[in-house]
Amino acid sequence: MLSRVPPPTVTHGFDFTLHMRRLCDDMVCRLPELHHVDLARVAVSFCQARKPAAEGLYASLTPLRFAGGGTETVRRGRRWGIQRLLDSAGREMLYILNFYLPRFMDLAFREKLATVLHELLHIGPRFDGDLRRFRGRCYAHGGSQRRYDALAERLATKWGSLDPPQSLYEFLREDFLGLVRRYGRVFGQRVHAPKLLPL
Repeated sequence: MLSRVPPPTVTHGFDFTLHMRRLCDDMVCRLPELHHVDLARVAVSFCQARKPAAEGLYASLTPLRFAGGGTETVRRGRRWGIQRLLDSAGREMLYILNFYLPRFMDLAFREKLATVLHELLHIGPRFDGDLRRFRGRCYAHGGSQRRYDALAERLATKWGSLDPPQSLYEFLREDFLGLVRRYGRVFGQRVHAPKLLPL
């Protein structure tokens, strides 16, 4: 069973996911640590945070494969697969990168950059639809999330030192209401996570 990335719509305002994709493209191109990432197969999306509170998720990366890039898994004795997610050109997406608004945009500028890199680092080095997995029980961040976050911070500093065009990240200096005041409205692509399917 297939699921499709919704086609872009032409409208007035600020296209948040388009600008986030351009930013991520530049980070992937400039940082050797991210050269394994093919942004053409990452669906960039946003969703509205259910609560306006500052606490909660700012961004997330959803892998569209199981451990080791597998297309199926066994849980409680039953085999499961996952819906394939295709873009308008028929390319299969391997990840969904989601940003939660307005919460993400209300972070400090530096925190936004580190958050983007935190999520991009989760993409497995084999780019097979699975997460980067560390040894131990906490496979997503390794033995210390603090060390993982520090790595994202260092990459943010490194990326900034490579002189990326200001036009790519200028919008991140605004908070959410600032974007709305400046552009009238904020819109973008919304992608729902594909469903698990019994096989």
